[in-house]
Amino acid sequence: MNESDYGREDARGYWAPDKLIDYGPVFDWPPRPGALARFFFGYPGYFLPSNGLYALLAVVIWIWLTPSLETMATLSPGWVLTVLARNLVLATVFIGAWHVWLYTFRKQGKVTKYNRDWPDVASSKFTFNDQTRDNMFWSLASGVPIWTAYEMLLLWGYARGTVPMITPSESPLIFFLLFLVIPIIHEAGFFVAHRLLHWPPLYRIAHAVHHRNTNPGPWSGLSMHPLEHLLYFAPTLLFLVIPSHPLHVINLISRLGLAPSQGHTGFDRIAFGRKGSVDSSYYAHYLHHRYFEVNYADGMIPLDRWFGSFHDGSPEAHERMLERRKRRGV
Repeated sequence: MNESDYGREDARGYWAPDKLIDYGPVFDWPPRPGALARFFFGYPGYFLPSNGLYALLAVVIWIWLTPSLETMATLSPGWVLTVLARNLVLATVFIGAWHVWLYTFRKQGKVTKYNRDWPDVASSKFTFNDQTRDNMFWSLASGVPIWTAYEMLLLWGYARGTVPMITPSESPLIFFLLFLVIPIIHEAGFFVAHRLLHWPPLYRIAHAVHHRNTNPGPWSGLSMHPLEHLLYFAPTLLFLVIPSHPLHVINLISRLGLAPSQGHTGFDRIAFGRKGSVDSSYYAHYLHHRYFEVNYADGMIPLDRWFGSFHDGSPEAHERMLERRKRRGV
């Protein structure tokens, strides 16, 4: 793969894709039916690959890796520890695979890597003075247990009948539509929590732990202070009032636990073979880590555009960001 086919390196040594960040055609006006059809049913698109794969993963987790509702009706250490162990394995394997391929074996070197430096291994700002160890500690010691606590609460509620539950046989349309809405819940919930975490008192107490990663890697995605983890996984509580199925909770919470690694790889494309590559761009979120005050969300909902914090990677967007800073006296 030749990275010059996809982007360029600037004078400071940072690599950037040629393609500007956009939100897709969902909120375009006037509507473009052809573009909407390609967005929802094409590849890559809304369903495939990511949303469809996370839905399929939820099915696998529910059928083969989750205790029965009968077992979970009684709160006991056995099934709770089973769910915790399952989530620890999922996080370690999924996040670790990104890290091992790109950072341990360095299979594509620095090709399409936004920041050309590798993670810090001797920096006092990180726990253990090592970025990767720091990120793994916060992800596994705080992130996975809090992920599990939210999941346990909902699964226990379904099993006891205190959380409203539907089945695919009784409500097939609602059951299917909820899978389509879950990515939107994920994105909107993340934006709200993220903006809240940039409120200076919360930033200093909690979010600064995550933002130590100005050069993020896969383990950076879930590397957060426990207070941030509590806010980050909180959208799952919507299912306390939305009639749903354990599959929907597992779909949402496993996305919340695993997807950040994909969004923090630090690479725009993943190479395979000599010439092949796939687009894995999360450049919008990388720019957030680099500049802190832009792109609080990414996806199909133009929340940053509506709230004036959008940076599409263009020189014009960069000038607008600098102008906002100037007006604030920063």
